[in-house]
Amino acid sequence: MNSADLHPARIPGYDGGPLTHQVGLLDEPLFWLGHLYSCVQSEEVEELLFGADYDAAGDFQRRLWERAEWPTFTVPLADDHRVHIVYRTFADDTGIDYLLYHPDWDQAELLAQDDGHFMGPGLSWPELVAAADNALPGGSTTDPRARLLLLLPAFGDDEVPDDAVDRLAVALGARTSVDAPEPLASALLEDQGAPGPARWTTAGHGFSTNDGEYSFRNPANHFALSADRLARVATALAP
Repeated sequence: MNSADLHPARIPGYDGGPLTHQVGLLDEPLFWLGHLYSCVQSEEVEELLFGADYDAAGDFQRRLWERAEWPTFTVPLADDHRVHIVYRTFADDTGIDYLLYHPDWDQAELLAQDDGHFMGPGLSWPELVAAADNALPGGSTTDPRARLLLLLPAFGDDEVPDDAVDRLAVALGARTSVDAPEPLASALLEDQGAPGPARWTTAGHGFSTNDGEYSFRNPANHFALSADRLARVATALAP
């Protein structure tokens, strides 16, 4: 992989932009509070996330969404695949798009959308952890904790391992300023954002799909990816 490929000015099949690689945002604790906000489903968890930083985080996010450019981050995957996380800063249609792409594909595949009309989940827990941990260079960060948080809003899985809370708490403690990372991690994994947990299976298809009502990876949905595209997405994300 080369840096130009991993930080493109445009993504085939995806309109908008200009896309700009702004890796410095990942070092801002306030950035993460806004990034994870859609994972919060109650006032109690909102308090755990924001604490005394509520106003500062709101101001930071407001300035972020008012930018003309679209901040974009990349997580490399095996065999030259990559996930692009795009902050869509349209004035009347802000949101975060999670796109899977390979240079041989004619277009990127939309995994999830984090906005007022949330679509997802796009990642199971094993897929999320595999993407976070692969240590491949050239993306926006090689830090597995930052990668885990970047991809977390696209995740939904009704089976997470016993060590998932510890894993997420470590990431929260390292990249944010929250006061109680472990209770927050537990709450985020219980609620799992707007779509809630989904059940993942390979039965009947031979590749991983889920039963999420708003997921592109649920073959039962009328807007789901076609079978061949579901297969290539699952192959690209396979742990």
